[in-house]
Amino acid sequence: MIFRSLTSVKLGAALAATMTLTALPASATECIAPSNPGGGWDFTCRTIGRILSELELVDGNVQVTNMPGGVGAVTFAMVAAERADDADLIVATSTVGITQIAQGRYPAPLETMRYLAMLGADVGVIAVDNDSPIQTLAQLNEAMAADPTSLVTAGSSGAGGWDHIRLLMVAQEAGVEDLGAIRWVQFDGGTDAVTQMMGGQIDVVSTDLGEIAGFVESGDIRILAALSDEPIPAFPDVPTAVSQGVDVIGYNWRGLYTGGQVTDEQYAEWVSKLETLYNSPEWQEAATASGLVPIWRGGDTFEAFVREQAQVMEQISRDIGVIE
Repeated sequence: MIFRSLTSVKLGAALAATMTLTALPASATECIAPSNPGGGWDFTCRTIGRILSELELVDGNVQVTNMPGGVGAVTFAMVAAERADDADLIVATSTVGITQIAQGRYPAPLETMRYLAMLGADVGVIAVDNDSPIQTLAQLNEAMAADPTSLVTAGSSGAGGWDHIRLLMVAQEAGVEDLGAIRWVQFDGGTDAVTQMMGGQIDVVSTDLGEIAGFVESGDIRILAALSDEPIPAFPDVPTAVSQGVDVIGYNWRGLYTGGQVTDEQYAEWVSKLETLYNSPEWQEAATASGLVPIWRGGDTFEAFVREQAQVMEQISRDIGVIE
């Protein structure tokens, strides 16, 4: 399966320069979350910013700025045009952002930025309201296969975005041939989608667990499947799709980029500090408590991974007809 191979495929050509990670103090003071408060990118900035300050890896507090628009495109354009060499700036990104770039929905190519590190991955989930007649993933698959138009599905990405692609992967495994017939509604976040589902306007939500964990804990919604290799540590009773015979993995990794004109030395400083943060008990506890699976990739390795993933996303998008 294509997503299962992401961590094992060859990572393409080596980068032009290999950077030596140093322990010089990072000076960044701002993290931009390209979304409204409460979403995954907001969590990334606020949690990493707080821990950077607590561990004294930066001077003072990290300012968190919310800049929604275009699923990250507005922030991307601003950094490219105005702050490309600003080593005081880091920006939250994820699989969602890379998917948008792969589909040509950002104003500049991937290489416009420098990708610092991945520190964890949010697990994709397929959820229904607790009162839904759909009790299992098998029942959902049967309904979609019988009539793809019978259910209204939703998430926090547009048609062809990562939330949508994950649902289509599940539907494809269920034998749905006309994936385009599945009705999809975009919301600004998983929380908004779940709220509408609880109100009866939506039947199924595909999103990241971290965005809707509170609804799971309160019992307002039911997770039909976690799109992970193994059960989620924070929610061990949630069944995986794999354990139910549906071979779909859908992680949304959480990471950071900085401007494309930041120097090699400044870039290396950031990677070193973020690796120190990743290995700290503070990050490990915060990540696990939010439903993230802690995963580290930094520096050259992460740059290569991002480029490889963008190629994979582009191919999947062509396969399902999102782009030509």
